[in-house]
Amino acid sequence: MKSFSFAPITSQDANILILGTMPGTKSLELNQYYGHNQNNFWKFMFHILKEDFSNDYQTRKAILQKNNIALWDVLQFCDRVGSLDSAIKNEIANDFETFLTEHPNIKTILFNGQKAAAFFKKYVPLKKEYHLITLPSTSPANAGKSFQSKLEEWEKAVSRRL
Repeated sequence: MKSFSFAPITSQDANILILGTMPGTKSLELNQYYGHNQNNFWKFMFHILKEDFSNDYQTRKAILQKNNIALWDVLQFCDRVGSLDSAIKNEIANDFETFLTEHPNIKTILFNGQKAAAFFKKYVPLKKEYHLITLPSTSPANAGKSFQSKLEEWEKAVSRRL
């Protein structure tokens, strides 16, 4: 199945960029980043940013923007059956040269999982230095670490840079 990523969620003053690999099937159906209700991304963000949790997607986007956090995916396009990153083929990266030029305050790039970091390093040459941090995937497929352990890693990485 041919999959295309979403436009980034961002603000002009964004200083953190969080990157996933490519939206999964449920996210694509809902046209929302991290739309699968078992993905912990939004639970983590609301907890870290000390906001009351909301299922409303517009509220979710606004919370990131208010905190100068941009959200995007490494890949613009890929062929994939299902939602697993291991099934990705024929991938094309997003245009990070333009995005990072247009968002000069971004100093930190956080990767939601190992595959996002690997694709970024494979396809994106950086023209300046950024703090690159790979975090455990918030996906329900990542059962290797507990919710609490993953939350602590995310909280440490995000809170330090707000």
